[in-house]
Amino acid sequence: MIDLDKFIVGFDKGLRTLFAPAQTARNVPGDALMDAPLDDTQRRTSAALMRVNHTGEICAQALYQGQALTARDPSAKDALEHAAREETEHLAWTERRIAELGGTKSVLNPLFYAGSFALGAVSGLLGDKWNLGFLAETERQVVQHLEGHLERLPADDAKSRAIVEQMRDDEARHATSAINHGGAELPGPVKSAMKASSKVMTGTAYWL
Repeated sequence: MIDLDKFIVGFDKGLRTLFAPAQTARNVPGDALMDAPLDDTQRRTSAALMRVNHTGEICAQALYQGQALTARDPSAKDALEHAAREETEHLAWTERRIAELGGTKSVLNPLFYAGSFALGAVSGLLGDKWNLGFLAETERQVVQHLEGHLERLPADDAKSRAIVEQMRDDEARHATSAINHGGAELPGPVKSAMKASSKVMTGTAYWL
């Protein structure tokens, strides 16, 4: 049974994730680098890719908050909450970089948040090993997605690249942590469904 107080706290976190400026305890990666001049096409590309990454972090926050709400084992909750804290930093980094590039955040973020929260809560109800397995697979797919962005970002956009590289390293560590805490390997069809839904999100957020 879901604790009502935890649900209210989760709802408050959701509002803050969507509508309040995110905070970071770490320095923004690449903050000391010079912001190289980019032409209009390069700037639009970087802004669009960072918008996708920002929406991905919105979804990650929702997933982890939903998973933590229904997780049973304290160590599983700790792993999820630690990952969520670092994802908040990623949210702050991408939000700031979008503004620097003159871009905008996705208008569909509330919709993506709601769907991801529900998915996270359901995965938590299935049991901690599947909950953590879902986290691990999510992070593996995010690492692949970020590596693809490093190939697409303009070579001169060192500031955006530094952010994406640090995010990639953090996500890989989250995946390893989830497995170490007992995460199970997900069935192939589930992984494929996750990839398909991710493509819808990234393809939409790139433009909206």
